[in-house]
Amino acid sequence: MRHADGEATLWVEPGVPLRDALLAADGDEGVDLSPYADATERLNCGGRGLCATCGVRVIDGPEASHWHDRLAERFGYPRLSCQVTVREPMTVALVTDKRVWGGREP
Repeated sequence: MRHADGEATLWVEPGVPLRDALLAADGDEGVDLSPYADATERLNCGGRGLCATCGVRVIDGPEASHWHDRLAERFGYPRLSCQVTVREPMTVALVTDKRVWGGREP
């Protein structure tokens, strides 16, 4: 897991959504691992793949299976952490310059 302060290793039970693993580890050892920006910490769909606010960069991991993630992969946008199931080791980077609804990354 790559984040603003460096890297962290998370041990996750297979089958857990990445979003849930990140939220469970958020704040451990003073590290912010939430996939959400400040505004969307409370304003999100709860992991149903509808709001597109829990985006992360999957550097090495499973192929995209959710429709949003397939489009994100195609156009270079972050993937939804709520739609990525941890089944094997993966490398993920948190998106630090989050835009909310309609913004685009350079």
